[in-house]
Amino acid sequence: MNEIVVHVEVEVNPTEDLEKVKLAVESIFGAVKFEVESRAWGQLLIAETTGTGGLTKMYNLLRREQIRAAARKVFFSGMTEKSVSFYLNKQVAYAGHISFSQQTAESPLGPLNVQIRCSNPQELIEWLTPKTTQRKPPSRPK
Repeated sequence: MNEIVVHVEVEVNPTEDLEKVKLAVESIFGAVKFEVESRAWGQLLIAETTGTGGLTKMYNLLRREQIRAAARKVFFSGMTEKSVSFYLNKQVAYAGHISFSQQTAESPLGPLNVQIRCSNPQELIEWLTPKTTQRKPPSRPK
């Protein structure tokens, strides 16, 4: 997978606490470097981390919450030649969970806009969300 760069952008509305928005990002991606840019409507928080270490928390959350199959669909739909892009619900991320969302209208405070850049996005998706196998229900004794 070579070099992996996880880039997250999130709008911080004037009614939101910047530190809580930072915690939302860290609860999914762990230790990241932050930059804050002032905007007319509030602030833009930019977070970045590199390597698979920046994806370890997400990797574990996808398993704990048993949403690998759903995540796999989202990741493949946002895959380009050199990246994977998707949106996460900001409020759910603050609570330490993953909920995929749309760019607008689904989350009143706006989503976390995530882009993972790497040389082989398909390999990255296979690592994050390997295909799950359906378990057959146990047979009833006769």
